[in-house]
Amino acid sequence: MDPKSFTDQSYGQVEREAGNKWSFWYFNPAPLPRDLSLTTATVRALSDADNALGHLQGLGRLVTDPQLLLGPYVTREAVASSRIEGTETSLSQVLKSEASDAVTTDESVAEVERYVQATFEGLRLINELPLSRRLAELVHAVLLQGVRGQEKLPGQFRRSPVWVGSPTNRPETAVYVPPLPDLLGEIFSDWERFVNERDGLPILIRCALMHYQFETIHPFLDGNGRIGRLLIVLLLVEAGRLPTPILYLSGYLEQHRREYYDRLQAVRERGEMQQWLQFFLTAVRETAADAVRRAGRLVELRERYLAEARTTRSNLVGLVEVLFRNPYVNVARAQRQLGLTGQGARNIIKAAEARGWLVPAGASGRGGRQHWVAADIFEIIEAPLRYLVDDAD
Repeated sequence: MDPKSFTDQSYGQVEREAGNKWSFWYFNPAPLPRDLSLTTATVRALSDADNALGHLQGLGRLVTDPQLLLGPYVTREAVASSRIEGTETSLSQVLKSEASDAVTTDESVAEVERYVQATFEGLRLINELPLSRRLAELVHAVLLQGVRGQEKLPGQFRRSPVWVGSPTNRPETAVYVPPLPDLLGEIFSDWERFVNERDGLPILIRCALMHYQFETIHPFLDGNGRIGRLLIVLLLVEAGRLPTPILYLSGYLEQHRREYYDRLQAVRERGEMQQWLQFFLTAVRETAADAVRRAGRLVELRERYLAEARTTRSNLVGLVEVLFRNPYVNVARAQRQLGLTGQGARNIIKAAEARGWLVPAGASGRGGRQHWVAADIFEIIEAPLRYLVDDAD
């Protein structure tokens, strides 16, 4: 890490261990600011983001079945957040694996499934614990259990130095070297106090600062990005700004990955906090507006399916609910979730296929089971943000 790149000490400074000839430069972050003057551009971005979040908050309270938004949306967020860190898999692969109800042999799919489990574990824990080191460690343990990275101290802060963006895997050539392990306790204690203070900065500004500092501290050997992004939503739910975790920032951050990393680094190097805040608030605005549009389309489609299903004597109504939790289905899943016989499950899938709700999606999972997908549902869930914006104009 080149200390000459760090020209502003507003949010930390570069240091090295005194008296150690083998020492290297690292970044020691300053405590998070409790008061921060916002530029006109940042205030405008905050207003727009807060307004969009308010619409999403209202929608979340109006939707009577939160699984309509939670189920596949949590998976979509998990896929995008994992992709930012280099995990290559698709939403369809993960949803199909979930529908198979079998242990996957695909490591990338398994990593995403662990992220989904970590999300729901985090939601459970915020009813028992404050946002804290303890909570972060417990969620981290779930994230890395049984997947790549499980040897990297799941659920424990790192006990060795790490560095980011080094072509030679050495701190001297790294873009960024986080604080040394001995400093983590004191720095993270300030982070804990900051995220649990109710007064002062607006919640979205606190989210942006919290995420910046978490990624700067880099407390774990692996999984810092995924945990740091998950904490944003947990903070909003804990603060009462969202009824459920229906704001999924990772799709936007994945699309703007280079800028995302550059904005975080620019705060450390040049003190460009206002630019980071504006980028983060833009991500919130775009993601919240996207979630509202997407959820509206899902609600409309579900109501149309339910209206059709109620004209029949079969259990198509039950199948509709199953499909909106995961648009992939096989006979075993339909049989299990609807309480049908094997033949009854085949009949109801055939009826849905005849109506155009389901199309064959190939065989996979245990025993090579045939899967079907509710293509209209899946298209709404998977559609890129830009597509939904253009289509809505």
